Amino acid sequence: MSPPPPTPRRPIVIAAGGTGGHFIPAEALARALADRGHPIALMTDRRAGTRDHGIFAQGQQFVLPGAGIAGHGLARAARAALALAQGTLQARAILRRLNAAAVVGFGGYPSVPPLLGARLLGRHRPLIVLHEGNAVLGQANAQLARFADGIATSFPQVARLPKDARTTLTGMPVRDAIAALHDQPYTPPKAEIRLLVWGGSLGARVFSDVVPDAISRLPDALRARLRITQQARAEDIERVRAAYAALGIPAEISPFFADVPALLKAAHLVIGRAGGSSVAELTDSGRPAILVPLPIAASDEQGANAASLVAAGAAWMIRQPDFTAQTLARQLDSLLSAPTILTDAAAAARSLGRPDAARRLADLVEGLLHPRPDPAYPTAAHPAAHPAATPTAAKTETTS
Repeated sequence: MSPPPPTPRRPIVIAAGGTGGHFIPAEALARALADRGHPIALMTDRRAGTRDHGIFAQGQQFVLPGAGIAGHGLARAARAALALAQGTLQARAILRRLNAAAVVGFGGYPSVPPLLGARLLGRHRPLIVLHEGNAVLGQANAQLARFADGIATSFPQVARLPKDARTTLTGMPVRDAIAALHDQPYTPPKAEIRLLVWGGSLGARVFSDVVPDAISRLPDALRARLRITQQARAEDIERVRAAYAALGIPAEISPFFADVPALLKAAHLVIGRAGGSSVAELTDSGRPAILVPLPIAASDEQGANAASLVAAGAAWMIRQPDFTAQTLARQLDSLLSAPTILTDAAAAARSLGRPDAARRLADLVEGLLHPRPDPAYPTAAHPAAHPAATPTAAKTETTS
């Protein structure tokens, strides 16, 4: 008599939305879990609801109401709170119907309704896991951390964590094409110097204002070696392009670049913001950078991210109030005139990279779901095979 078929696996719900900084790592985890046979569902917000969701298109997707309430006027805060309540109740009903095994949130307010909805299911609720991409616990994750079963971190030290938090250092999942750059060596500049100016998800006007002016102040011989690729807002493209043309510098200017892995592979030095995903892409690809943290970040998480790289010798930080053409020109002249400095920084950046972060995070989720080996669920994450995948209270561990 043949054995009965195995019980179908309960779905794992990914809660993410808003910017690519939250969505890209969520998609990487979803792909890793799907490759291990887990059904995946997505809960997101209206901003992300119109995107092509790649791996999520193979499963169920739910667009929930809900919005951040910090920093709004009273009337708007009231509307946001109502939307949050509606989204939470919808999420609870969906999670109950799905019989979800776990909900994994990636920060940002789109993750709040699904995780609160999971919490409201009581003693039979799904597992709750948070991923924090910055060196400071974000506002949404800070609200949710007290009832999370596990918190995955991207940095060894994360500020604002609860004292009893069950944390595991997994790193920030990135796209496979960027993770693949980790094993490719950095080649220091010889004749040409390729500079990548990277302004975050929408570009940064300050880079359009400062970088061309700084380049104009470099010595002629150094400036003649430059090849620049720069992200800029659509309204700034023509003036930035004209500035480089006047200097005789080959430059590619665009509001969006589809092949970021190729640009990182070619770059000798990056100038950019210090969001969690950007920092992970720099360390996984082993690229030195001048980082200009976003000054309006609520808890200066970008400053903390950049400081972590600076402390390791992997980057240089210039705060935006100090990010002038004169300051940047001095920094560029110093770095580009001494290739060994860039080579050392590239090696330091690569040493911080965790290109297998998606695997580590999937191991953590599976290890929390099945803390003891279960023959019905063969995984790569049981503590017997990967002891470091088991989280410990008030301590950040690195999965193997």
